Amino acid sequence: LQKLIHLLQATNNPLIQEQVLITLSNSAAFSVNQDIIRNLDGLSVIGGMLSNCAPKVKEKALNALNNLSMNIKNQEEMQVFITQVCRTVESAPLNSDVQLAGLRLLTNMSVTSDYHQKMINSIPCFLHLLSEGTERTQIQALKVLVNLSANPAMTRHLLRAQV
Repeated sequence: LQKLIHLLQATNNPLIQEQVLITLSNSAAFSVNQDIIRNLDGLSVIGGMLSNCAPKVKEKALNALNNLSMNIKNQEEMQVFITQVCRTVESAPLNSDVQLAGLRLLTNMSVTSDYHQKMINSIPCFLHLLSEGTERTQIQALKVLVNLSANPAMTRHLLRAQV
């Protein structure tokens, strides 16, 4: 895992980045690896890939972070990426793999109310996706909205959102 994280930092080749991120994502399916990746500063390295121009690299980074977000300690460190993930969901092509990967990550990050405040500005986007997206996009957007709606502090923001 350490060599993979180091390779991810060292290369600018999108094909290599994509393969490394797939491997890290698969590794993150195991809870012991989630801790190891965090302890090796892998969260910030993978999060750094969110600003990559290649859509496939961005998608694979979102998928890896999604698997890593199943760990509460990882969520605490990953909260710094929520605003960037929201922007990515908003700017990605409608129904794209990048948009879906971002929505899946936001679903996991919104299971508890700890980070809901960071998603407030994206509520109109989620509602737009609910009405304009394909069924897959609608389901993912709805999952985020359901998680947000479970928090009474979000009621005003959800009801006032301009769509």
